[in-house]
Amino acid sequence: MEQTLVIAMVGMLGIGAQWLAWRTGWPAIVLMLAAGFLAGPILGLFSPEHAFGDLLEPMVAIGVALILFEGGLSLDFRELRHAGDGVWRLVIFGVPLGWLFGSLAAHSIGGLEWPVAILFAGILVVTGPTVVMPLLRQSSVQPRPAAILKWEAIVNDPLGALCAVVAYEYFRRIAEFPDAGLFEVVPPLILAAIIAGIIGYVAAAAIAWSFPRGAVPEYLKVPVLLTTVIVVFVFSNTIEHEAGLVAVTVMGIALANMNVQSLRSIHPFKQNVAVLLISGLFILLSASLEFADLAYLNWSFGLFLLALLFVVRPATILLSLLGSSVPWNERLFLAWIAPRGIVLVAISGLFALRLADIGFDGRALIGLSFAVVVATIVAHGFTIDLVARMLKIKGSNRPGMIIVGSTPWTNALADMLREMETPVMVVDSSWQRLAPARQKGLPFYHGEILNEATEHNLDLTPYSVLVAATENEAYNALVCNEFAYEIGRDRVFQLGESVDDRDRHTLPNSIRGRALFESGFGVEDVNERQAQGWVFRKTKLSDEFGFEAAQQRLPDAANMLLLVRRDGTIRFFTHAAHPEPRAGDTIVSFSPPQRRTPGEVAAKRASKKQKQRPAGENA
Repeated sequence: MEQTLVIAMVGMLGIGAQWLAWRTGWPAIVLMLAAGFLAGPILGLFSPEHAFGDLLEPMVAIGVALILFEGGLSLDFRELRHAGDGVWRLVIFGVPLGWLFGSLAAHSIGGLEWPVAILFAGILVVTGPTVVMPLLRQSSVQPRPAAILKWEAIVNDPLGALCAVVAYEYFRRIAEFPDAGLFEVVPPLILAAIIAGIIGYVAAAAIAWSFPRGAVPEYLKVPVLLTTVIVVFVFSNTIEHEAGLVAVTVMGIALANMNVQSLRSIHPFKQNVAVLLISGLFILLSASLEFADLAYLNWSFGLFLLALLFVVRPATILLSLLGSSVPWNERLFLAWIAPRGIVLVAISGLFALRLADIGFDGRALIGLSFAVVVATIVAHGFTIDLVARMLKIKGSNRPGMIIVGSTPWTNALADMLREMETPVMVVDSSWQRLAPARQKGLPFYHGEILNEATEHNLDLTPYSVLVAATENEAYNALVCNEFAYEIGRDRVFQLGESVDDRDRHTLPNSIRGRALFESGFGVEDVNERQAQGWVFRKTKLSDEFGFEAAQQRLPDAANMLLLVRRDGTIRFFTHAAHPEPRAGDTIVSFSPPQRRTPGEVAAKRASKKQKQRPAGENA
């Protein structure tokens, strides 16, 4: 089969599996494994080794390097501070303990020879963020254990690669010089790692210096960055085998902590590249599997998987967190949850190709890494919610709303959402404008939402919708554009253009958020109506009391704003979308005050006086 057709099939299968995972909620990594295994060994549609030959190994190596660089860019030490000492303990003590326990289990239980067992156990210290984050969103765990799991995954991703590099280089040198002692092998490895780290840091410093000063035009920043990563990787590898993985990891971490503002603009592209690489590598590696590789999945490896789940991980966590401030129920939760992901498979696939060069059978690593990924995702993915509930660390799983701008209208909306038990957060850079929200006891964040520091101080995970409703329409559009990629273009909203501005078309629709209200009320429109006494009203629908009946009960001028499903999902009524209300939904409308008849007013006053009478007083 032609290489171009194989590349097209790899892309179609990888992205198709990602899309199917998004539609169904199933783990993407399992679907990609199934797609690659089906296309490769089962149906025989293509074989990556036959299609790409000698190019397969460098393709995988560069893909792994770019994935590790992207993972390093996620490691901002300022945000890591909020996770407390739990993450540092899991790095300082957990990585060596996990490596030691994993090596013993892989050799004595799994039956792997010592070099392969030690290298494989080094890679097993990773808990991939690409699978941890979806699990945390799915189960809605409380903030502290969720933060520890998240940052353990981010930090341990590159550390697992470093452990594998150290193990591989050690055994490669032993294979070349059988008589070499420990002190003859280890110092050169340490020196090579230091040199590679310096190369990565210097490259990061060069990027951080040149990008803000206009030395690189905007349209070349992404190509320059990606090319620099590849050059650093290849150049470091010429100094020492696999030292390039150390260099690109250090480069990513250094760039993440150098406050390079111009890197914000390339984050979407960086994440797109990561998705493409992950999808492509996973399909290539799973399609490379052969039925002979599955022979390693015998009863002894099954026992190793059980030991990994019930002995290695719990022992690593509990010993690492001894004497820490992390409560015992959270320690037990952390001891159970450790799903592995793409980094495990990618690095295992890379070293499986390299181990044969130094006389060891590394083919087992590909099949074994896939088995670990599937076992941990299934075991932890289907039990995380139950375990979190049993250990009483379950957080709110209702989707929330971020409201940018503290105004009488937004505060009234936030108050209504809080009454409906929907998580809400009012964000404003002015402490004075936040005063009414603070007086009402509304959750608030004082700060500029577009400031980079906000990314580290405000956890956006609980919020699925953003509404920008400040007095500045252009600022609202800027906020919507900034968060469209992270939250979703169809989940960022702003008020429409005011009546006086509609003929001027001040801002094109392409850069605006979705317009709230079918009528397209603007900022001035809602403020004027708010001053006239308009209020938010909620109406619960049922089988007997449907949407049409709810509309008839409201004043004719009322405008439907949104509905909240039973599960907390928020859907807005806009000029472009009209959600279908059904029984169990709660409709929120913005409507004028209802005029009561004289009889209704008198009855309300009488009821109020009756409630104010002292107990025991006769009417």
